[in-house]
Amino acid sequence: MAEEVSNKQVILKHYVTRYLKESDMELKNTTIKLNVPEGSNAMVLKNLFLSCDPYMRNRMKKFEGGYVESFTPGSPITGYGVAKVLESGDSNFQKGDLVLGRTGWEEYSIVTATPTLFKIRDKDVPLSYYTGILGMPGLTAYAGFYEVCSPKKGETVFVSAASGAVGQLVGQFAKMLGCYVVGSAGSKEKVDRLKSTFGFDEAFNYKEEQDLDAALKRHFPDGIDIYFENVGGKMLDAVLLNMKIHGRIAVCGMISQYNLEQTEGVHNLFCLISKRIRMEGFLVFDYYHLYPKYLEMIIPQIKAGKVVYVEDVAEGLESAPSALVGLFSGRNIGKQVVMVSRE
Repeated sequence: MAEEVSNKQVILKHYVTRYLKESDMELKNTTIKLNVPEGSNAMVLKNLFLSCDPYMRNRMKKFEGGYVESFTPGSPITGYGVAKVLESGDSNFQKGDLVLGRTGWEEYSIVTATPTLFKIRDKDVPLSYYTGILGMPGLTAYAGFYEVCSPKKGETVFVSAASGAVGQLVGQFAKMLGCYVVGSAGSKEKVDRLKSTFGFDEAFNYKEEQDLDAALKRHFPDGIDIYFENVGGKMLDAVLLNMKIHGRIAVCGMISQYNLEQTEGVHNLFCLISKRIRMEGFLVFDYYHLYPKYLEMIIPQIKAGKVVYVEDVAEGLESAPSALVGLFSGRNIGKQVVMVSRE
């Protein structure tokens, strides 16, 4: 007889319009049997770390035709996480394995989509890193910068939301290549950290700038070769005016727009034509095949101290709703992680 244990879950109460609030989610106590259904290739996971990511806000809206499906109200939220395998019906995974991939916002999950899980082999780095620098955000930064932006040594690079999970890495990759790098963030502390910890050449607080166009001209008097786009809206509009001819824009996210019922328009798109700018959106799913190559590059850099990664760790599943909501006011510094269990 399979053991039945209590299972705390974070439930989405209803579809969300406008600004996300903690009250849109609730903590629910349920029970779960820790066994794999007979004949199934499913796995029983004990969740250790959960990743808070901006894209999750879009899954709280009711929509069709998106690149990921909407969450189901009344059910647990899902996202990327690190977990320990308790039981496995998939021969590729064994009891005791540590895995990275899609899981539930709960203490224990039964996962049937096992092809979306990656086995964690290198355990000489913090496990929580697999929700960030060694997980989806890290591969996003790597693919977006190197594959989409096609960077060259000596180019000028601007990164918005630069102290976040993806931005902090893009800036460091650009510096490693010999680029001039400027980032924007939403507080003095974050701006200072971009320069002192992550090695950006310059940084500015977008909340203190009355004129974003003027701020960009101050930092890029000769224009921007590469813009790594994380925020959208007014920042994108200002950047378009300051791009160089044949500049490249990698569109990773638009966090400033996710809580708006009516998104802001962009008025300077003619610059795409006049400056022959290439602007390309991308999804990390399209670059999963590069994950082994990325790990081969980044793990030695981490161990040698050549790449710095900052996390903001919230303890306990009960802290998850607050941690997720905090992304949209910039409350976190670095990658927002929720620690569910220490094993």
